[in-house]
Amino acid sequence: MRSFLKEVIDDIQKKELDISQLTFILPSKRAGTFLKDILSHSISKTTFAPEILSIEEFVESLSDLSYASNTELLFEFYLVYTQLTPEPQRDTFDQFSKWGQLLLQDFNEIDRYLIDPDHIFDYLKSIKELNHWSLSEQQTPYIKNYLAFWNRLKIYYNAFREKLILNKKGYQGLVYREAVNGIEPYIGSNPNKQHVFIGFNALNNAEERIIQELLQQDLADIYWDIDATFIKNPIHDAGLFIRQHLKNWPFYKNNQMNWVSENYRSEKNIQTIAVPKNIGQVKYIGELLDSLAPGDLKKTAVVLGDETLLMPLLNSIPQKVEAINITMGLPLKSVPMASLFDLVFKIQKNHNHTLYYKDVVAILSHSFIQSVLTHKGVNFSNQIINYIQSNNIVTISVDKLIALAGAKYEVVRLLFQSWENSSEKAFRNCSKLILTLKSELDLEKSKHLLALEYLYRFNQIFNELEHYNTKYNLISNSTTLYFLYKELLSSETLDFKGEPLQGLQIMGMLESRVLDFETVIISSVNEGILPAGKSSNSFIPFDVKLENGLPTYKEKDAVYTYHFYRLLQRAKNVYIIYNTEPDVLNGGEKSRFITQLQIENIHHIQHSIVVPNVEVVQKQPKIIEKTPGVITRLQQIAGNGFSPSSLTNYIRNPLDFYYEKVLKIQSFEDVEETVAANTLGSVIHQTLEDFYTPHKGQLLTEADLLQMKAQINASVAHHFKSFYKEGDMTKGKNLIILEVAKRYISNFINKEIETLKAGHQIKIIHLEKELDIAVVIPELDFKVRLKGTVDRIDEFDGTLRIIDYKTGKVNQGQVEIVDWEDITLDYNKYSKSFQILAYAYMLTATEGISQSLEAGIISFKNLQGDYFLKFGKKPSSRSRDKDHTITKETLDSFYGELKKLIIEICNPEIDFIEKDVGY
Repeated sequence: MRSFLKEVIDDIQKKELDISQLTFILPSKRAGTFLKDILSHSISKTTFAPEILSIEEFVESLSDLSYASNTELLFEFYLVYTQLTPEPQRDTFDQFSKWGQLLLQDFNEIDRYLIDPDHIFDYLKSIKELNHWSLSEQQTPYIKNYLAFWNRLKIYYNAFREKLILNKKGYQGLVYREAVNGIEPYIGSNPNKQHVFIGFNALNNAEERIIQELLQQDLADIYWDIDATFIKNPIHDAGLFIRQHLKNWPFYKNNQMNWVSENYRSEKNIQTIAVPKNIGQVKYIGELLDSLAPGDLKKTAVVLGDETLLMPLLNSIPQKVEAINITMGLPLKSVPMASLFDLVFKIQKNHNHTLYYKDVVAILSHSFIQSVLTHKGVNFSNQIINYIQSNNIVTISVDKLIALAGAKYEVVRLLFQSWENSSEKAFRNCSKLILTLKSELDLEKSKHLLALEYLYRFNQIFNELEHYNTKYNLISNSTTLYFLYKELLSSETLDFKGEPLQGLQIMGMLESRVLDFETVIISSVNEGILPAGKSSNSFIPFDVKLENGLPTYKEKDAVYTYHFYRLLQRAKNVYIIYNTEPDVLNGGEKSRFITQLQIENIHHIQHSIVVPNVEVVQKQPKIIEKTPGVITRLQQIAGNGFSPSSLTNYIRNPLDFYYEKVLKIQSFEDVEETVAANTLGSVIHQTLEDFYTPHKGQLLTEADLLQMKAQINASVAHHFKSFYKEGDMTKGKNLIILEVAKRYISNFINKEIETLKAGHQIKIIHLEKELDIAVVIPELDFKVRLKGTVDRIDEFDGTLRIIDYKTGKVNQGQVEIVDWEDITLDYNKYSKSFQILAYAYMLTATEGISQSLEAGIISFKNLQGDYFLKFGKKPSSRSRDKDHTITKETLDSFYGELKKLIIEICNPEIDFIEKDVGY
């Protein structure tokens, strides 16, 4: 394959021109690097290198202006705006910055296309006067201000332009307009200087004027890179601009075009590949690269339609690819350090000297902060996070955080102290934070080279912002600072080091201009990406743009059409990859470029759909083998005592029992922003224990219960404070839960009062009674104990009752049993029965009960009718007969099932097998 640049150089050599005396002008700097390489291989004798410029560099040299950054332009424009706008109608810099950038883009387009600014602004003003929303003859102040803004656009433009020219600076469009004015003096100063323009396509009016002037003076040649297929087809967008140039430029009335190639119709291997999801695309690109021969990689380009896929792609490059050159930079907003500063700004947004715990934890958990808050083996980040979680802190003061930070209090102060919405404090703190992070990372520099590079670039951004603030004094608060910081960050990139002419080339679509490759892989060829489609970020309506010759989305689409087809012109192998999956923003539609290739029917297009090779895996339950170590641990647990809840946990899922009891893995306790169910239960249990303890061994009276009711508010609040620690119970859901707890207890005591009024007697025997018994299991050669705590034991009209409190809803059916074998099989249905029978078994073994015994549950969510839900044994599932009395036979039957369960748990031959419990 002979590249376009090689063809140009060969043609120039054929004309026997002195290359060292030429000035080459190309669309991009990158194309200049490739041109130098081709020149080094094409010229056989020693000579001076010619001048090689990008079009922007050449235009800048003509204009006598230098390019200003977007941020600087915004500040300068605001100064002009404030001078020309009456104070009542004047926006603050915050408000202005949101629309100022848009207007600057319009100024840029007007100047690049040499549109008469007076004409277009008068045109816009007239439209707005016709279209405003008020139909009354008398205009309101809002209408007057609205129209005044459009009237002043021309004044803003002229004043801004004059100021920039005075300062020898400009936005791109102004530089181009001034360059047109500077072309005649330039020609006068360089009457013999020859220029070669290479590989252009879409030119704005200023570029056209400059190039045509040099062509007319016989001081330039221009080489177009276009294929006959596109230029001869009057409706093919790839040739749209060059057809217009041929038609409209006076130069081409007497001269031929250099030149039209016939490469596109040559035989090519073109494949379109449909891949689900963006990550699927980059993984497939990795497979494609792995299939290429090592020698072909240096002739291969990966062109990313969506440049955000750069990092995933780099992680998908196969090991055989030794050399990579990345044309595009890594966006600075994508590096980990950017997320840290985003979190710091987020903290400041609503800073009122107390901070939301999630914002604090997010910063303390950040990888960079974790490393700098570690001192002498102590990780202060984790210590603070653990303190917040263990004390259930939802909001925490800065002073408290500093106090918890130990030796690292200065870092914590910088991270969390308030900027008081002052830009000066913000700059000072950010600068100190960067220097503090640097000093910490410097201690182990070899480990943190990349982090230090990130830090250096962020330091540059804040220094630049501080410089602008010192010069213009317009960043009045941290909100404005954050907006400008994001604006600067969005345009900053980290450049990759590499040899630009070696290895695999990774680039964006615009970086591919003028360059040719034998193998081209293009990703994200979807509508909305390639081409970008309709978008209107402009004050100038579509029809006004058409009227005045400004580019619309159609021209922008044509630019990408040209670049897409130009990549295909000389390539031999083309892989066009698109995402098949619908996306929130872009949809899943393949690009019109692919459809166009199919309809043209010039090449045979191979279509394929690629999906991940996902094997159908039947979910297998996890199985944990009972090793000798596990058996030893189970024997320890048995000796210490199984609790009814641990046994029902085993019934529910043996794996949970293994994790909790054998491995002692506790569930992670996060901060309770809203009171958890177990906290509510603990508060109710503790409150009732406090109420009934003074009455142990006594018959309850109505007066006793009324006295308890009077103490509900104080006692519940006290226990919430105890369990919920520093959590806020004064508002929101927590306040509702506090009232629910009070209502539960009040309703329960009311039920107790009703029971006494009905003539029943209740005598409190025990509260929170701890039971611990030995369980004789002849089959096991080690001791087994059963232990647990009964919420309440009382005597009701002479019958002993074992009571378990439940804050959740329990139905009568959950404390009834038909077949004893089921009690250790179905957790959902029989776990409540198992627990209360275990308590009855332990109590009987401990105290040798002679009187009639009942066991049951009081459900605070189900205090209807007979609120004590008694355990019952039924002869059949349909029978209404129930035996509520717990007899020796009942306990013997329970013991049989309990013994079987414990033997199963301790049996080395029976592994812990996971149950599907519908997590």
